[in-house]
Amino acid sequence: MNNIRITKQFDFEAAHALEGYYGKCKDIHGHSYHLKVTVLGKVHLGADKVEESMVMDFTDLKKIIKGEVIDLFDHKLVLKDDSRFRGIEKNNERVLYVAYQPTCENMLLDIVMRIKDKMPEGVTLFSAFLRETPRSYAEWFASDQ
Repeated sequence: MNNIRITKQFDFEAAHALEGYYGKCKDIHGHSYHLKVTVLGKVHLGADKVEESMVMDFTDLKKIIKGEVIDLFDHKLVLKDDSRFRGIEKNNERVLYVAYQPTCENMLLDIVMRIKDKMPEGVTLFSAFLRETPRSYAEWFASDQ
């Protein structure tokens, strides 16, 4: 048996605003987010069963991320639940209120919390990466926790 990591990448669009911040990100603006999720599992070299030759099916990983992340965040305006923009949903139904400042770092932590317990038996979340701009991103590693 060998430990192997597999990674699947995803893209979604979202907008956000930061409360109590005085830089450009205080106002509503959007990003093309890029998410990479890496999981760790065991693979048997020369196994007869296909399932023993994969960490997990990439399609299954895609289903988890789509259901827990993409369907939630894609094309949404993400705002802190006490945002000064509260009420904007009357004119825009694609608003997601969260209990945290929707920074890249906090959004990544939220994503990790949503997916880490959804992995099949014997597979663990190894790392997650969320790119907000071409040169700005946050990373999470299980080994750092």
